[in-house]
Amino acid sequence: MHWINAVVMLVMITSGWGIYDDDVIIRGFYFSSFWRLGDWAAWSLNWHFAGMWFLVINGLAYLTYGFVTGRFREKLLPIRPAEVVQTVIDTLHFKFAHEDITVYNAVQKLLYIIVILAGISQVVTGLAIWKPVQFSGLVSLLGGFQTVRVLHFAGMAVIVGFLIVHVALALLVPKTLWAMVAGGPRVTPNNQAQAHHSQKGHTA
Repeated sequence: MHWINAVVMLVMITSGWGIYDDDVIIRGFYFSSFWRLGDWAAWSLNWHFAGMWFLVINGLAYLTYGFVTGRFREKLLPIRPAEVVQTVIDTLHFKFAHEDITVYNAVQKLLYIIVILAGISQVVTGLAIWKPVQFSGLVSLLGGFQTVRVLHFAGMAVIVGFLIVHVALALLVPKTLWAMVAGGPRVTPNNQAQAHHSQKGHTA
């Protein structure tokens, strides 16, 4: 799911830039053809629609898996403001506590929740842009067609920001790269108990 999503998000982002250039939101701001997928808006739209189905299907599978197995609850909760602040301070001092890469720190938890919500938002606003007549009620609820476009663009910016931070942190903690390729370390009940104990001790 991770790698399908990575490829699909690159398709969606770069094709979205091609669509954006056809009717810009920020006057004078364009994306270079080097970064766009599709020679012109129609081709970019084709790529965007093709990637959309993979994004939605893969996203639904990921959300279903996360909720049904309890993974989201175990991995992403709780989030304590004090831990977020401390993790940011440690990161700025290049102190990375990743002895056990199966345990997310407070900033990782927060970023994952933000990007999941941003992904859901992109689907909702994307539907409103794609079918503004059929989803006229949704368009009105979100403040009108141009507002929906701005929200869709803002959601893209959030996801791009997440990707930059995600890749940068992965490069700073190289052992996470192999885990992403190989499927992560094998987790036994004993490992989980140790991770839970370590997490409690770290937050005490």
